[in-house]
Amino acid sequence: MNKIIIEKRSNYRFVTKSKNSKPEVNLRSALFTKGYRFKIHVSELPGKPDIVMPKYKAVINVQGCFWHNHGCHLSSIPKTRTSYWLGILEKTKQRDFENRMKLKTLGWRVFDVWECTLKKKNIQKTFENLEQLITGMICAA
Repeated sequence: MNKIIIEKRSNYRFVTKSKNSKPEVNLRSALFTKGYRFKIHVSELPGKPDIVMPKYKAVINVQGCFWHNHGCHLSSIPKTRTSYWLGILEKTKQRDFENRMKLKTLGWRVFDVWECTLKKKNIQKTFENLEQLITGMICAA
């Protein structure tokens, strides 16, 4: 029985959508409704960013809290095969950092939006903050 559970969990990362996830589609829909135009999954850019807004020289990555090890309530480490999962999550964080630095070197402003901030109770505030960052009303880090 434990072998079946472990196999299911290991296979989960291959089944999880890396493109067009629900949080990503919701954010794209909100952006489009407000009149923003963008490209998605641009393979010419490092990391194939989720949303690319050339007019604003901005890139938005919609990050899953578990897979990108956000540290919120959605990103707990599995209790079985912990060292395996820590290795996977650490590689993901390192790859995210490298892609972010490459994009910044190319002159792009990079914004990460976390899955937990796109839940119903938070999405409006998240969108307002993101919109201010994109349009340059607030200086971005």
